[in-house]
Amino acid sequence: MKNLVVRTLSGLVLVVLVVGATLWSQWSFGALLALLLVGGLAEFYALAAACGARPQRVIGTIAGLVLLLSNFAFVSEDILILGSARHWFGAGLAFLLLSVCGMFVCELFRKNADPIAAVGTTLAGICYVALPVSLLCYVPLIGSADWAWNPWIVIAYLCIIWANDVFAYLVGMAFGKHRLCERLSPKKSWEGFFGGLAGAIAAGVIAARLLDDSLCVWGGLALVAAIAGVLGDLAESMFKRAAGVKDSGRSIPGHGGVLDRFDALLLSAPFVFVYMLFVM
Repeated sequence: MKNLVVRTLSGLVLVVLVVGATLWSQWSFGALLALLLVGGLAEFYALAAACGARPQRVIGTIAGLVLLLSNFAFVSEDILILGSARHWFGAGLAFLLLSVCGMFVCELFRKNADPIAAVGTTLAGICYVALPVSLLCYVPLIGSADWAWNPWIVIAYLCIIWANDVFAYLVGMAFGKHRLCERLSPKKSWEGFFGGLAGAIAAGVIAARLLDDSLCVWGGLALVAAIAGVLGDLAESMFKRAAGVKDSGRSIPGHGGVLDRFDALLLSAPFVFVYMLFVM
């Protein structure tokens, strides 16, 4: 009961912080994304270290932040304050390219027994955490008709992810009998999976009504986000099993770490980005 109370309270605080930062301004939304990126990379590199690799944490984190800041500068309404979007974006990509090349140079001096694993896990962290978080900068824009900043699109997307998690848990607890992927997550069931899909699609339909948009388009987005979100959850479980840990971190009381709470968001973000780009 004590753990349930802690989990509930911390979950409510987390929701308030995420929703508040998203709605407050583009700058608070960018700060939220930066926190998720830094926390997620720290946890991923810790998992990699537990598996025996020695990722270049500092270079990986700096490269990830530069990737995020470049994309944020490109879409920011305050771009006139920041300067030319083209220059910021180009400088960021140039720095990112040099950082990737610099990883190989750094390994020459680290005396690492497995330099391939070190470089590979460093790049994997950027692809797994930094790239999806950076793509979230575009969700409030490409989901709107005139490409104007609309934070409610992000809220709708988050509600779809949360609805998928909640309904999958409830349906799985009540009716779950057939295991979805017992090797990675023994508690997940096919019944919970389809229950989560139904909850996500329902949330997508509600979002379409509130945003005065197409029911089919948002229903499709919910389907894409839910399926990719489940795969993201399983992927994070795979990493944790390889590292021999229960949670990716302890930054969120009762919930674990950043990856534990946002694993579905990370893997679904690229799929949702592409869907929005070509469908919405």
